[in-house]
Amino acid sequence: MKAVTTSPTPPDVDVVLPCLNEAEALPWVLSRIPHGWRALVVDNGSTDGSAALARELGARVVHEPRRGFGAACHAGLLAATADVVCFCDCDASLDPSLLVPFVREVASGAADLVLGRRRPQGPGAWPAHARVGNLALARMLRRRTGLPLHDLGPLRAARRERLLALGLTDRRSGYPLQMVVRAADAGWRVREHDVPYLPRTGASKVTGTWRGTWQAVRDMSRVLAEPSAGATAGGTAR
Repeated sequence: MKAVTTSPTPPDVDVVLPCLNEAEALPWVLSRIPHGWRALVVDNGSTDGSAALARELGARVVHEPRRGFGAACHAGLLAATADVVCFCDCDASLDPSLLVPFVREVASGAADLVLGRRRPQGPGAWPAHARVGNLALARMLRRRTGLPLHDLGPLRAARRERLLALGLTDRRSGYPLQMVVRAADAGWRVREHDVPYLPRTGASKVTGTWRGTWQAVRDMSRVLAEPSAGATAGGTAR
């Protein structure tokens, strides 16, 4: 009798991994990409050999010279070819294998955008100042969109064409938030699931310092102040 396989790994998925000097974390991160999925490492000006290492480890490398988290994420989205696109940090703080149920939810039509709510594991996983900033922004996001979300975490999945149709314009730290805000304005079904958040490998470029956190909060506050984009599934990609 032929064995019955339950819950197979969804095919045709690209995982966008924005990268700036993450050579130390790359081997573990890329080893956790589900079988059959494609890793798109978007090099954002690394000087530690991250791009060459990622290529050696089998990832497709995309170069984005414009500095900024949003610039790297969007370059990956534009380079992706899969129906479903995921995003994950490249610092080993999040396990890309956790995206499998997210993708199943999107592929089945149960949700349009699935986000990971970070749950810190151990000391040092999430600096206090970064957590406070995230809580404040999540509260403003709930007021702005009505979505019962608690985090702006980078682990997420959605369909590529629908993401492009949102017309995302932020190229700094506000990119993840703008994605959620415009998705909410377009009437998307947004879901949130708990995921373990590990101490990152290497130094943070954004939330590792008060200054970085403040800059991220300022970028995101600017996004929240934008009027409704009126985005729809039939919008134009940028």
